[in-house]
Amino acid sequence: MDALMLAAAVPSTFAGRLADFGAGAGAAGLAVASRCKQAKVLLVELTPEMARFATATLAHPGNASLRGRASVLVADVGLSGKARAEAGLADASLDFVIMNPPFNPSHHRPTPDALKRQAHVMDDGLFESWIRSAAAVVKPRGGLAIIARPEQLAAILAALDGRFGKAEIVPVHPRADAAAIRVIIRAVRASRAPLALCPPLTLRDASDRLSQRADDISNGRSSLFGD
Repeated sequence: MDALMLAAAVPSTFAGRLADFGAGAGAAGLAVASRCKQAKVLLVELTPEMARFATATLAHPGNASLRGRASVLVADVGLSGKARAEAGLADASLDFVIMNPPFNPSHHRPTPDALKRQAHVMDDGLFESWIRSAAAVVKPRGGLAIIARPEQLAAILAALDGRFGKAEIVPVHPRADAAAIRVIIRAVRASRAPLALCPPLTLRDASDRLSQRADDISNGRSSLFGD
């Protein structure tokens, strides 16, 4: 659900070049490609093992229609300057970046599995590093969308400062009477427009069924911000 909510932050009319930072098996990036028929998607993943899963996802017969508009890049999005460009992420080469970083703190459900830990556990300074890279590779007026935990909002806003503006924040609640468990932030490169706190997304209704809005988002029928 995290990947589908993140993908829904991209406008339905998007027709440019988008990168999915930390793409894993490609769920979020390919959800964008499926909904936005003119979008071209680059799935950027650090670990070769997960990149192979993304390649296998693209090779699945059910994704045949997406192959001409999606590709996989094994690269570290935390690189900077010349090293980042040489890895395949050139400056001002993208129209949008989405990211679902490994946002769990190191003490959260620790695992001895190195691959799982890399995919889920956040390193210090991760938001600053990833957002710095996004600011370099996204064109002016291009977009950025991030999904994270509510307690990480301050670090994200600090990293956006001076790089992205017009931040729109959607809190995600499991039920109407429960605290938010995620925040989704969308922002615009080089914009000076003010921050906006948007209406929340509530995942389940009073009967504990998936809400209509959450169902529409998870099935690609609507965008998170109504565009």
